[in-house]
Amino acid sequence: MKTAPFVRPYRASDREALAHICVMTAHQGQDSSALYPDPALMPSIFAHPYAHLEPDFAFVLDDGTGNAVGYVLGVPDTPAFAGRYRKEWLPEVADRYPAPDGPARTPSDEMIGLLHTPERMVRDELAAFPAHLHIDLLPPWQGQGHGRTLMRTLLQALERHGVPAVHLCMVQANTPARAFYDRLGFWELAVDDPAPVWYLGRSTAVEW
Repeated sequence: MKTAPFVRPYRASDREALAHICVMTAHQGQDSSALYPDPALMPSIFAHPYAHLEPDFAFVLDDGTGNAVGYVLGVPDTPAFAGRYRKEWLPEVADRYPAPDGPARTPSDEMIGLLHTPERMVRDELAAFPAHLHIDLLPPWQGQGHGRTLMRTLLQALERHGVPAVHLCMVQANTPARAFYDRLGFWELAVDDPAPVWYLGRSTAVEW
């Protein structure tokens, strides 16, 4: 029976849908499948480890029939998560994606390099924003207020957990996403990173 779309906790049966959403939004908010031919690569870096290691902070947008069409994935303690990522997650995927043995030659090589360096998530400039998140929705579900609902759900969960603030890292080319975050009260953080990215942060206290 179909109902109105709603946000609910992630469940194991959402694993494939999580991967699909990740692939369809991983290139500046658009389909990344042409750039990264292995469809499991981007989810193995940016989606599945979050749901696996921090399921209490993983939420999906259900289309009303049980299918996940968007998600927000968070971690309350980024340094602790980076440590668990190395110890618990990397052994799960290292056989499929061995650590690079030289300079990256392809976009996939670059991403595999990120996979094997979870310590990149930990930066002194972000100490006051210990949580971090990823949020993505399939294009047909964007611009309808669902992203705001997903974000509010995660922020409330983090605040209940005693986390004061959260950050995210985004590619600067994804200007629609930046506008979305600005509307939700995120502001730009000063982080020394040569990549074309922004770090944004805000309190977990929800006022909307």
